[in-house]
Amino acid sequence: MKIACAGLRVVVTAGAAGIGRAIAETLLDAGARVHICDVDPAAMDRARQELPGIGVTPADVSEPADVDKLFAEAKATLGGLDALINNAGIAGPTLPIEDIEPKDWNRTLAINLTGQYLCARRAVPLLKAGGGGSIVMMSSAAGRFGYPLRSPYAATKWATIGLTETLAMELGEHKIRVNAICPGIVAGPRIDAVIGAKAKARGMTFEEMRERYLGLASMHTMVSAQDIANMVLYLVSDVGRTISGQALSIDGNLESLKA
Repeated sequence: MKIACAGLRVVVTAGAAGIGRAIAETLLDAGARVHICDVDPAAMDRARQELPGIGVTPADVSEPADVDKLFAEAKATLGGLDALINNAGIAGPTLPIEDIEPKDWNRTLAINLTGQYLCARRAVPLLKAGGGGSIVMMSSAAGRFGYPLRSPYAATKWATIGLTETLAMELGEHKIRVNAICPGIVAGPRIDAVIGAKAKARGMTFEEMRERYLGLASMHTMVSAQDIANMVLYLVSDVGRTISGQALSIDGNLESLKA
């Protein structure tokens, strides 16, 4: 079944590269109108050139003024809002808790959690004005399991699920559904950097650590950005119109994150 979202007005945070870019492309292909933000000038330039009609705002989601500008520009270009994809996030440090600097802890929380709040805060009035819609929050398998050496990241992803369930209750009467996606091991440069850092911390080779990570999933596989984008499309479309308050895993049945 091909899912269509003709005319759906969507904001995707961190939408110029990686998972966010895959989400933006998938929504555009389904007929949605998409406005993205990002902090990477080169990636934003590529998005403008390669995705005709997309709106782009430079914005750091941890900065209230940037978020205000993002939603002002999105409202101006889209004329309203039907969905927010709260995708922006960073990996944070890969270190034992005693070696994590407060600035690195705080930065991870600022992007991964406060950014979700700041964007939801501005999106909800627009969604209400439009008669309802959808918010998709990007959590992680680290929102279900402990994640050794990744404490600030895991803390934000657990918190994201709590925020998701709370907002689903709070906004349901306004026909706004709120769900979290919990990706497992997503192939790409970010997980390669994490695997490399953890391999160094454990005194292992990159390949040994990569195999250990793959062994955590029953299907012995990583997932792709497109797998995640497909679930976003499902959730924001009419096909997902009664799904809310859920934390949906896309992970090949990840059994643990203790690598």
